[in-house]
Amino acid sequence: MEDIRVTSWLELLEVLHQNSWNAELRRFRSPYVFRGQGRAARLTTSLQRLSGETRDLERYLVRAFRKYAQANVQTENVLWYWLALGQHHGVPTRLLDWSYSPLVALHFATAEERDYDKDGVIWMLDMATTNAALPGPLSHLLQHEGSSVFTTDMLATFSPRERSQGLSFDADIQWLERMERESGHPFLMFLEPPSLDQRIVQQSALFSLLSNPVDDLETWLGQYDGAARRVHLPAELKWEVRDRLDQANVTERTLFPDLGGLGQWLRRYYRRRGDEMPEQEQDRTPEDERNRHR
Repeated sequence: MEDIRVTSWLELLEVLHQNSWNAELRRFRSPYVFRGQGRAARLTTSLQRLSGETRDLERYLVRAFRKYAQANVQTENVLWYWLALGQHHGVPTRLLDWSYSPLVALHFATAEERDYDKDGVIWMLDMATTNAALPGPLSHLLQHEGSSVFTTDMLATFSPRERSQGLSFDADIQWLERMERESGHPFLMFLEPPSLDQRIVQQSALFSLLSNPVDDLETWLGQYDGAARRVHLPAELKWEVRDRLDQANVTERTLFPDLGGLGQWLRRYYRRRGDEMPEQEQDRTPEDERNRHR
């Protein structure tokens, strides 16, 4: 895994946009997806951060979420839909948030002023490299669709039962585990969620999904040369990055297009550098913030 430490805004932009030229398309199309973190924490899912047996917890969480959420959302008998919906609303899942946009990743790396005394990190994953490790049937599906990522409907085509039979968590998970056994190793998929609301759209969001929810993603990435780059964002550079993102209109107001996002942006934007944060914000932990937005 390649580690890069930048020292300026211009160097940061250059690193994040490296390898963007696609000679076949004759267009600038980055092969990377991005994830920003305010501190250099490991790439763990919200499900892995819970204590207990990961596989059992996942089953309980999906069942309970679907049971209580059906009154508020359109019913879908597709496991991948419910995982994406749950992740979007803070339910612990095996999914991990990413974005097609490096600037959105920079926003999340600089959104929390409580972390401005700590180095942040921007993860860059090369989907072409990770997709090369997919089992044959999944790889062929992407090629057929001319895509680098799956949708919930695409994955549903591999479902072992008809949708009319209802959601079967065990059946879909067993299918995933069978694909893993047949390929001989865990694999990583990228899932583009339905446009559940404008937040998904504005953040250019997508999710990663490891076939084994217990496996460590960083360890998995370390097996594949060129799969990942870890860009370290020095604490002393965060204020400049934040101010430049604000001027570029990459803020809570645009990424969370509701009154909550507007209020969050106004509260941060009009607080002068060095002012003490309100007590209620000081009490909020980074984990709380991740659960609200990531």
